[in-house]
Amino acid sequence: MDLDELKYQLNFKLATSHAGKSDADIAVLLKKRTGSIINKLKRSLWFEICFCLLFMLLIGYICLVTSYWALRVYFATFSVLTLVFVIFLLFLLRRIEKLSGTTMPVKRNLQAILDILEEFVKRSFQFTMALIPVCFTFSFFLSREHPVRIQEIDQITAKLFVTRTQEYLFLFIYLVTTVVVAYYFCKWYLKKLYGNYLKELKACICELER
Repeated sequence: MDLDELKYQLNFKLATSHAGKSDADIAVLLKKRTGSIINKLKRSLWFEICFCLLFMLLIGYICLVTSYWALRVYFATFSVLTLVFVIFLLFLLRRIEKLSGTTMPVKRNLQAILDILEEFVKRSFQFTMALIPVCFTFSFFLSREHPVRIQEIDQITAKLFVTRTQEYLFLFIYLVTTVVVAYYFCKWYLKKLYGNYLKELKACICELER
């Protein structure tokens, strides 16, 4: 038996074996695989929840210890936003656990989880990108109304920027650079946490559709 004939027989065996299985049989075969993927997604959500809680504690601590009113307002505002995001993540985690534990057909459960997570990833990216100019504008007006004066930084700024035009040009370049870096980092971050597992979920759904 040559190599080509062996490949043909193996492919034929796999095809006929798969064709003879019902949706229920395939669902049983995919149960462990889908369970593993969903568990990984849950771990990613728990990682993000813990990270957000640590970040909230950090900026909350800065808010309490700083003597600058502008910094207090800035960090207090984003402490509240982070808390709201944590609550949303917990709601999402609870929703996924509920769907994965129901007795509905496996395919419908997976599709529901996939739709929820895809929407979350999409909105999370949009929210992050929209938040950058908001943060920048908020901090700019706070610093204008209640400037934070640090002698060493003021001395460096005075040497670097002779005119207001130079200062505004620097701020514009800084904003554009921040947006570009945040764009690619956010894409990578969301793909690392969720993107690969979403692809695996889609593959499992495709298996159920055959």
